[in-house]
Amino acid sequence: MRFCRDGILIAMYNEFFKLSELPFKLTPDPQFLYLSKSHARAKAYMESTVWFGDGFVVITGEIGCGKTTLIETFLRELPEDVAVAQINHTQLSSIEFLQSVLVQFGFKPFRMKKAQLLATINQFLTEQFAAGRKVLLVIDEAQNLSQRVLEEVRLLSGIETTKEKVLRIVLAGQPELNQKLDAPELRQLAQRVRLRFHLGVLSAAETSAYIAHRLEVAGAEGREIFVPETLGNIYNHTGGVPRLINMLADTSMLAAYNANRDQVLMEDVEAAIKELQWVENSTRNSPNMLRTASDARQGTDGREAPLGPALARVILATGGRMTATYHLHPGRMIIGRTAVNDVQIDSRFISRHHCQILTTPQHCVIEDLDSSNGIFVHGKRVRYHNLNDGDIVTIGQHELHYVDERERTGIRAAEQHASTAVLTDHTVDTEFPPSSLTRS
Repeated sequence: MRFCRDGILIAMYNEFFKLSELPFKLTPDPQFLYLSKSHARAKAYMESTVWFGDGFVVITGEIGCGKTTLIETFLRELPEDVAVAQINHTQLSSIEFLQSVLVQFGFKPFRMKKAQLLATINQFLTEQFAAGRKVLLVIDEAQNLSQRVLEEVRLLSGIETTKEKVLRIVLAGQPELNQKLDAPELRQLAQRVRLRFHLGVLSAAETSAYIAHRLEVAGAEGREIFVPETLGNIYNHTGGVPRLINMLADTSMLAAYNANRDQVLMEDVEAAIKELQWVENSTRNSPNMLRTASDARQGTDGREAPLGPALARVILATGGRMTATYHLHPGRMIIGRTAVNDVQIDSRFISRHHCQILTTPQHCVIEDLDSSNGIFVHGKRVRYHNLNDGDIVTIGQHELHYVDERERTGIRAAEQHASTAVLTDHTVDTEFPPSSLTRS
């Protein structure tokens, strides 16, 4: 049974488990933040740049490790005398970046030229310092900033009095942010960084504590909703990544709900793992259960390895025109608005990490990553969907046309077996796009 989460069903679900709200939502809700040792240290570093005011802090972490939730909690706890500019959309030109900063501070700078933008920022910072107010700039997804924009960040970080920096800066992003900062062209910026910290995944003990914490915040009041033997299995399949823990724990609770149990048993977790098409994370330390598109190209010696024939492919179409084709191999393909994704769709209707396709030798499953606008298969909004040859998935104003090469290979093999002649007119056409799609 698919659990359509409208208000009535959510209320029924929460009442069944005697909870006040959903405990494993993917949205970055500060009240659910679990401060592991790593998260507490990262938060302390962000706080230090406000109070000590001597440069800026860089926080990195893998997708789903809790950076955004940590930032939201940190910002919510700041006193009122701190003026904050928070930048989340980072695929910007230098002018757009400076405009975004001023918009966050309450200005309307869209007709200003660059010199006016810089002068306005300088004047604002001077006024705030004179009034005894601190000013903080927080940039999430900073790995997507161009070198030119990072140079603007460096110049802003140089605004100071004889005693302290006027602008405090926190950069947060994927691990490639560190690689970008270490480039020779940005050595002046790297020298201004006071602290760098990489946010790690949770340990097995922390994973258990994380699940208990979120259940308690949701109103469990000490009740044991997950039996103890399930917790190790959840850790083994999530690698301690908070977002993945949320996904597996939520799906496990749904399995228990469908079985009319108010306690999650091992069989519920196994059902959830099967539903998600995950494999155990016991062969490596990466937080992903399945290899990503880039991981799949790496052999055991770290060099490029042949991927072999694609098991399936998706064709991206916009306005009825085919724009790109992506081949699916065992692993995970993430689709979203930012450049860090395997498939980038630069559209305001697409979330940063909108959805993912999980590919195994037997199946391909598309999964919504709690996006704002959702994913639709044949016009129906879905959370998970086992893809079938010919499926059309709508995301925003775009379509993904799914082609299952395994099924089509089976059809060709059957036809070849049935015919002793060389196939000519009877060859199965493996090119997917229906006549309504044209190559751009």
